[in-house]
Amino acid sequence: MIFVISLTTKQTQIMKKVSILCAALLVVACFQLPMGYYTFLRIAITIGALLTFIGQTKKDVNPVGIAFIIITILFNPIFPVHLNSKTIWMPIDIIAAALFLIAGFKNKE
Repeated sequence: MIFVISLTTKQTQIMKKVSILCAALLVVACFQLPMGYYTFLRIAITIGALLTFIGQTKKDVNPVGIAFIIITILFNPIFPVHLNSKTIWMPIDIIAAALFLIAGFKNKE
């Protein structure tokens, strides 16, 4: 299945803001925070990754789109992936934040 989506300038600006917000949430997740934040993070990142996937796959699925599907699977709140160690999650959070920033600034208006 091929997704054909054309983003307008306004949609591109919104996607850029979503990407920056998700990246910021992921960087903040590297600190010691209450469990409620991580539950919120899972929901926000899953939604942001799905939106970014849809925006990235304008004509065909590309490697960045596949990366956001993996992020969606890792952060999904319905069937959570429990890695049980902050030292494992921190690099994942930083890499995901970098991918969100790359995706957010990759789109030219």
